Amino acid sequence: MCLIVFAWQVVPSVPLIAAANRDEFYARPAEPAHWWTDFPDIYAGRDLEGGGTWMGIRDGEKRKNNRFAAITNVRAPQFMKPRDTTRGKLVSDFLESDLSPDAYIASIRKHAHKYNGFNLLVGDAESMIWFSNCGYGRSTNGKPLAPGIYGLSNALLNDPWPKVVRTRAQFASLLGQRAPMEAYFEMLSDTTPAPEAHLPDTGIGREREKALSSVCIITPEYGTRASTLAQLYNDKPPVLDERVIR
Repeated sequence: MCLIVFAWQVVPSVPLIAAANRDEFYARPAEPAHWWTDFPDIYAGRDLEGGGTWMGIRDGEKRKNNRFAAITNVRAPQFMKPRDTTRGKLVSDFLESDLSPDAYIASIRKHAHKYNGFNLLVGDAESMIWFSNCGYGRSTNGKPLAPGIYGLSNALLNDPWPKVVRTRAQFASLLGQRAPMEAYFEMLSDTTPAPEAHLPDTGIGREREKALSSVCIITPEYGTRASTLAQLYNDKPPVLDERVIR
């Protein structure tokens, strides 16, 4: 995922509502969201190159624990190194496990340096945790989040990138209006680039920064491949609605 906005414990009886875009190279093979045959209570896409997934839910009816997990990469080209470990496994491993969010983060913290930069969200109906191997200076890193509306792109939680600022505000407005689901997908389809003066500087050049600054990215080789809405409930199975774009 490259953009996630989510409401945690804001809407009564719906601990989590999340809207997200997955940005990736078009050539990277993947399966769209589906119920996994090897873990039938997991609903998620699957990365066919590295394994794992970028976002998914688990229906806890059999294992008494609905859960959600998602990941974004941290854009820091100067620190990128070849890795044998795929970040998508951090998502699927949590969905497959019965560890609490706290216990899972504790289990991966010691080897988090083996991965390129990431933002990981793991949670259930009781607790949601953001953890980043690039965010050790943040007091919220690896700790249960307070109720609120949050945004993640390819920097740290709530960093004010233009697309994060814009979609957090729109997301909050849609929640307040009790807007239909289609309105959230419309929000995620916005291809408007950020104004030049507001672009972040992540070391990839201004032209590339501008191309990647829109909520929905379209470039010749890389872009938004799917938009997703996910919801965790207190008293019924979770829901994940994915719209494959390309």
